[in-house]
Amino acid sequence: MPAWLSWTARRARRGLRKRRRAIIPFLVDEWVAPREEVSPLRSGTAVILFADIADSTALTERLGDAAFRAKARELDGALRGVIREDGGTAIEGKLLGDGVLAVFTSARQAIEAALACGAAGASGGLPLHLGVHAGDVIREENNVYGGAVNIASRISGLSEPGEVLVSDTVRGLARTSAGVRFEDRGEQALKGVGEP
Repeated sequence: MPAWLSWTARRARRGLRKRRRAIIPFLVDEWVAPREEVSPLRSGTAVILFADIADSTALTERLGDAAFRAKARELDGALRGVIREDGGTAIEGKLLGDGVLAVFTSARQAIEAALACGAAGASGGLPLHLGVHAGDVIREENNVYGGAVNIASRISGLSEPGEVLVSDTVRGLARTSAGVRFEDRGEQALKGVGEP
């Protein structure tokens, strides 16, 4: 914007502010008030890992509230470390209760992280349900949303404690990775999801 146009616009705004009461308020507020910056939504494809402590209610009753929370906090730190080491990003501030949600760019890395998370949970006495799915997501700051997140959560709910279940999408992405073997569990119905 040329300097003279900028100066003219500032002068016009000052004049409008002085006459604000004489002009319809919502028109002036719309033009004069600074606009709030909204972080843009970004979308793209990601590999989602969802890990949830198995039978957390029973464990809480058996260990007691304080002891369970202490173990869960310790495990949370270990899981986030594993996720970082395997190239993922743990979603901070996501209210998952007793779980962790992480985003990866590689199916292989997500699977390796899931296996390491399962081992960390078992050694910490807090076995995990683990699910991995890939799909389109919406990212906003350090949060991730979308159907792929919901599907990863549903898949983790189908796994046995310590077991890593992946979607057919993830299996297809990682099938050429050396050292990754899959056992077909057949089609599964996921609550609230149309296709198995």
